Amino acid sequence: MQKFSVDKSGFYGEFGGAYIPEILHRCVTELQDSYLEILESDAFREEFNRLLRDYVGRPSPLYLSGYLSARHGCRVYLKREDLNHTGAHKINNTIGQILVAKQLGKSRIIAETGAGQHGVATATVCALMQMECIVYMGKTDVERQAVNVRKMEMLGATVVPVTSGNMTLKDATNEAIRDWCCNPANTHYIIGSTVGPHPYPDMVARLQSVISEEIGRQLMEKENRPSPDYLVACVGGGSNAAGTIYHFLAEERVKIVLAEAGGKGIHSGESAATIQIGTEGIIHGCKTLVMQTEDGQITEPYSISAGLDYPGIGPIHAHLAKTRRAKVVAVNDDEALRAGLALTRNEGIIPALESAHAIAALDKIRFNQGDLVVLTLSGRGDKDLETYFKINDIIE
Repeated sequence: MQKFSVDKSGFYGEFGGAYIPEILHRCVTELQDSYLEILESDAFREEFNRLLRDYVGRPSPLYLSGYLSARHGCRVYLKREDLNHTGAHKINNTIGQILVAKQLGKSRIIAETGAGQHGVATATVCALMQMECIVYMGKTDVERQAVNVRKMEMLGATVVPVTSGNMTLKDATNEAIRDWCCNPANTHYIIGSTVGPHPYPDMVARLQSVISEEIGRQLMEKENRPSPDYLVACVGGGSNAAGTIYHFLAEERVKIVLAEAGGKGIHSGESAATIQIGTEGIIHGCKTLVMQTEDGQITEPYSISAGLDYPGIGPIHAHLAKTRRAKVVAVNDDEALRAGLALTRNEGIIPALESAHAIAALDKIRFNQGDLVVLTLSGRGDKDLETYFKINDIIE
């Protein structure tokens, strides 16, 4: 896996690094110097694994979808991260990071959130550990994800609506970084995806790698083989995708398909397909692909899915795309909505709109009859019901 792993400076090939204001240098350096030692310690692994098992409910099931298998003429398994406590993969990362924060002696947690799942997961672990929690969320997302906002508040978190910019995930992240700059000594910033300055992309990928670790074991049990032919996941910042592929990166026979949000079309001006239309730049502390103007001003992304409308991409995914280790497809809003509703009608599983992008991506791949496909269902669609209701009413 060496060519796809991070180097000592936090780069995956030419993407990554830590481009940070001077006031955060001490915090980020402290994390860089300690995170691997903490994550690899016996005490951390014991507590992390215990909480994943007894609190989160892992391992999450690997479910053979009769509907998707028949539709695509191969065996399609769903990795059911939607069945985790809090309803998504995000809890894997927040459990790990709050244990790191405790080890570093931090007493205050901040986070950003778009769809609200990372915010809920952060508020949940802060309630578990009885730590102060502040979650920054764009005002646009506060309005379209009202249930998750109420959940966070019920869990004891303070939700701060952000009114700058497009009032979505990028702007929430900007405000969280400003908070961190003002409170560096006692605050740990739990970043929710494989973005931000090193070591966050690597740390989040390692914490989410429990997904691919389980996939390998579960395929041995169900199919008597340790790896699939295809791995499929949606990608915004890229945490569930990184976790899905982590232990299979060195196996070049395993094909990787990433589904990003095409919005209303990648050339419509209303899209979040960063890998398709982005260029190299720096966003939120790392060098990666960024949606930006010719003079480097970040452009506003759009997606019907609040968890995918980020104008950057995790540096590991930028590297995988550039080296062609991963195939990246853009899925537009209508394709995702119809794929999500079809899974609901045919399997009784309501996927998050983020996950629906991955399901729709299956239609863009030509599979062979004997192929074994694993698609990570990153979250459940409770938060997206109002959006689903609208298209369901139109169809009926």
